[in-house]
Amino acid sequence: MNKLQIRLKDYFVNLSISFKLWFKNVKQNVFTNKKAMWGLGILLGFLLFSLFGPLIWPYNPITDENNKFLAPSIEHIFGTDNLGRDLFRQMVYGSRDVLTIAFFTSVFSVFIGVLLGLLSGLVGGWLDNLIMMIVNLFLTIPSFPIMLIMASFFTIEDPFTFALVLSIWSWAGMCRAVRSQIISLRERDFILICKVENLSRGHIIFQELLPNIYSYVLINFIQIMKGAITSSVGIMMLGLAAFEPSNWGAILLRAKDIGALLIPEATLFWLIPILSIALFQTGAILLVDGLDEALNPRLRRN
Repeated sequence: MNKLQIRLKDYFVNLSISFKLWFKNVKQNVFTNKKAMWGLGILLGFLLFSLFGPLIWPYNPITDENNKFLAPSIEHIFGTDNLGRDLFRQMVYGSRDVLTIAFFTSVFSVFIGVLLGLLSGLVGGWLDNLIMMIVNLFLTIPSFPIMLIMASFFTIEDPFTFALVLSIWSWAGMCRAVRSQIISLRERDFILICKVENLSRGHIIFQELLPNIYSYVLINFIQIMKGAITSSVGIMMLGLAAFEPSNWGAILLRAKDIGALLIPEATLFWLIPILSIALFQTGAILLVDGLDEALNPRLRRN
């Protein structure tokens, strides 16, 4: 086994230990917080609907204009749309795309933000100046207009491409915050003791530094998901992404195109997607607030 393999093994072992300790702390504090539990329940509900809903309520894309704008019933829980398709089944089927986009946007953004924040905070010097210059550039330029421009130039046909477009402008704030925390932590006594004891860099990073920012990373992961859903639906409403008609943004786009606000029978056609987005946002806000209360030592003492 060469030195690189030994170092990688050391990194993964330390990462596993630090994550187990952090998860133990989460179980002790988060599961007793009512806000966090309500928020987690709402988000898990959306997740279960997106995974198993299409199996229970399969979506039928065939149109039937004789049954358009039917009122809610046992057969059609939310009624039907302007083409006679079941609105509830569209929402269930479309939730998979929406949540996939939000999830991968968070994954890409957190990975880039944490990695560059760690490098900037630990290495310093010219690398720190370069990363911060790029971060300031991304934070200065308004993100949503740029995403619209990118979406108009690049064909968005799958959730992964959509997530990449959204994540390009979602990582910078997290990178700066992680860098600030790493700079603060690296001067603490426990880090200096690790250096005096000649402990490995893997131990310092994964067992001393990262456990102190895991909670912040988790909270930002959820917040980025929340922002990604509104951004993706906004881009979909402008017709800049080729997606299934069942996508929530596509449903709102069709509702706008036919003037559903002026059609009393079509109220649920535009209202249900908006309420679904609002409910997801509410769950995310409750979970973030609950996590902050449970995992932030200063708030927990209060």
